[in-house]
Amino acid sequence: MTSPSIWQTTRFDLDLAERPLVMGIVNVTPDSFSDGGQHADALSAINFCERLLGEGVDILDLGGESTRPGAPRLDADEEWKRLEPVLRAALNFGVPVSVDTCKTEVMRRALDLGVDIINDVQALRDEGADRLLAEHGSAGICLMHMRGQPAGMQQLTEYDDVVLEVADFLRERMRHLVDIGVAAERITLDPGYGFAKTVDQNLELQRRQRELLALGRPLLIGWSRKSTLGAVTGKAVDERMPASVGAALASVALGARVVRVHDVGPTVDALKVWQAFGASQG
Repeated sequence: MTSPSIWQTTRFDLDLAERPLVMGIVNVTPDSFSDGGQHADALSAINFCERLLGEGVDILDLGGESTRPGAPRLDADEEWKRLEPVLRAALNFGVPVSVDTCKTEVMRRALDLGVDIINDVQALRDEGADRLLAEHGSAGICLMHMRGQPAGMQQLTEYDDVVLEVADFLRERMRHLVDIGVAAERITLDPGYGFAKTVDQNLELQRRQRELLALGRPLLIGWSRKSTLGAVTGKAVDERMPASVGAALASVALGARVVRVHDVGPTVDALKVWQAFGASQG
């Protein structure tokens, strides 16, 4: 029987019932929307991973290609060149390591090294990605909702009901994976805040986030520093830490079990206070 609180990954079975987990973003890129270039070389990225460990990160999420709105595509070899040395180091740090990629070949190489989680903004729709993960047998998977490609996704924002359509998409992708042999315990779901959605749609999806719990798998949420938070607060991207922490707490209050963030230390501290106050999640 599927447990909605367990997330199975390559090396770790994560119990999400005890507390929500913090996934720290490590962008090994020159052009990510918030911190592009800050950790673009391997040594800087590895040092940043070690800093996040000191701040209490639960999961490291490494990305070698920007998925910001309008971002150009990168070939698999270049993406892997950025990721490989950081991934090899991170796998020795004693926490689950995720690779944020939508390319089957990059997934294959990461899985061969022993990565714990594949975090895919395109929900394993690249050719062969679904079968690759089915054959692996244990790696964790995050399926995210997005339409189109990052370069043009913000032209694809027409929905009759954004929450129902996101739920239908995630349900179909999860059902497909289970049908080809992926254990449901390996899957988490991400509604894709900021991906092919307007500000109003993002806010509607957030307000009704609990409806997605009916899908039966943990929600992994990424609000950190996104443009909707800028629209709400009027703050530039480098001034959105308080808003991002607030969004993480609001997401947990509405059922999220993993929050993907840039600002690990402040988020970890906020969640500790949240739990000490006896707040209920889920």
